[in-house]
Amino acid sequence: MDWSVIVEYKDLFIRGLFYTTILTIGAVLTGLVIGLSLGLMRLSKKLVLYFPAKLYIDIFRGTPLLLQILFIHFAVLPEVAKVFGLSSPDAILSGFVALSLNAGAYIAEIFRGGIQSVEKGQMEAARSLGMSHTQAMRHIILPQAFKRMLPPLGNEFIALLKDSSLVSVIAVNDLIYAAQTTAKVTWERWVPYITAGVLYFILTYLLSRVVFWLEKRYSTEGEGNLDDTN
Repeated sequence: MDWSVIVEYKDLFIRGLFYTTILTIGAVLTGLVIGLSLGLMRLSKKLVLYFPAKLYIDIFRGTPLLLQILFIHFAVLPEVAKVFGLSSPDAILSGFVALSLNAGAYIAEIFRGGIQSVEKGQMEAARSLGMSHTQAMRHIILPQAFKRMLPPLGNEFIALLKDSSLVSVIAVNDLIYAAQTTAKVTWERWVPYITAGVLYFILTYLLSRVVFWLEKRYSTEGEGNLDDTN
């Protein structure tokens, strides 16, 4: 194995590491917003909110991410761009949109489960103290639910980081694309993919340590619910 090819094509791997990291962070942040909104809609008793959220979640959880990436890049975004008279979408934008929408569906179920795990008495107690439903959700329910959601959210973020490798099929310059390009040019099969694997491992390890630190930090804090004030 000739490891010198990595030095020769280091810029390609650095660019791949950058795009992989940026796509993952962007998709996580956007997915959190989408997931929280959909999770609250799923808990709504209003059918006009409940059914669209359920349909969205079922579609994105029930179809392969690879298919979603291809569909969004080659069908959805080009048609949207055509309507507004814009040029064809960039592959990075398509990858970001697909990852964000997919993450939002899974995070929505995590939020829903976390909120439902909080005792109903907490909401009733907050409302009896004069809080609105929104205030109770923001100050009482969500803080408690967040601590319970950290482990599954961490797993989802790590899975999203690894799944971001699928955007290479639409020629996004991520780590897998860097490894594939290097392998094609140099005919070195092992070295580029091992390098990409090591970089993915480092990213997932760092992310897992951040999640572990957050879990440990929040586990040392009190529940902070209304019962603590008695």
